[in-house]
Amino acid sequence: MSVDRALTKAVKALAGREGFARVGIAPIDADLNSQRFDRWLAEGMGAEMAYMARNVRKRHRPAKLVAGARSVICLAVSYAPAAETLGDAFIARYARGRDYHKLLKKRCHRLMDRIGALEPSFDGRAFVDAAPVAERALAAAAGIGWIGKNGCLIAPGLGSYVVLCEIVSNLPLAPDEPVAAQCGDCDACIGACPTGALVGDGMLDARRCRSYLTIEHRGEIDRELWPLMDACVFGCDDCQTVCPHNRDLPPGDDDLARPREAIERLTIGDVLDWSGDDWDAATRGSAMRRATHEMFLRNAALAARASG
Repeated sequence: MSVDRALTKAVKALAGREGFARVGIAPIDADLNSQRFDRWLAEGMGAEMAYMARNVRKRHRPAKLVAGARSVICLAVSYAPAAETLGDAFIARYARGRDYHKLLKKRCHRLMDRIGALEPSFDGRAFVDAAPVAERALAAAAGIGWIGKNGCLIAPGLGSYVVLCEIVSNLPLAPDEPVAAQCGDCDACIGACPTGALVGDGMLDARRCRSYLTIEHRGEIDRELWPLMDACVFGCDDCQTVCPHNRDLPPGDDDLARPREAIERLTIGDVLDWSGDDWDAATRGSAMRRATHEMFLRNAALAARASG
């Protein structure tokens, strides 16, 4: 396929103006290592996330998502915090600011409008963590970063504190070269995981992951894990905080990195006292909405037990 390098350069410049910290182009037929994902599913590491097993072939074939697709515009935004100002109730960093799903979808649509004004033949579709898209594999194929041993996409200069989105496009954009993995012999993330959820090769067993258990898992958490839950009220970043690539990062996008007033200095006791209305107020407009009021109470009770 012939590519338009001038158009590619222009699209990347437009992405930067919309606040995307990184942009790369993945070929529409990129090898997304579907065998690895199949093994993850087959070994039950997806736990109760049945939606991960749906549309598996489409997940690794972005050409099936948009008729006439020729390239994937992969985008990343940093949520690296400038400072830690929260109380003892741990909230995953990605969820402390505004809801990235809504925020980045709007940015993608504005970017698409700009691209359409530049190239009237443009057609595409934006995805922000809400469709069968192999986001990390695509971002790696687009040269934004590599998939680390913690299973996260690590972008040089931004670390793993990034959220990803994509625009599957009909434009003949020039693909970027993947970057080499830079984890080397470091296993800090694997050693830092208190529940042993990282099983090697960047594979994460959700059944033991504190992020999955506090955000996705709707039932009772296995009693053997109770002493290991610590202050995790919504998520866990242990495998990221120890990563050398997450040291001395510039502050991330203000809308994502700055904690909302509703959760600044939030304590475990605060969450235990939440009414339904309190939960609604604290989670409104944020990714924290993923966990129900009952789940927050469950998580806070375990956090209080672990700390007491």
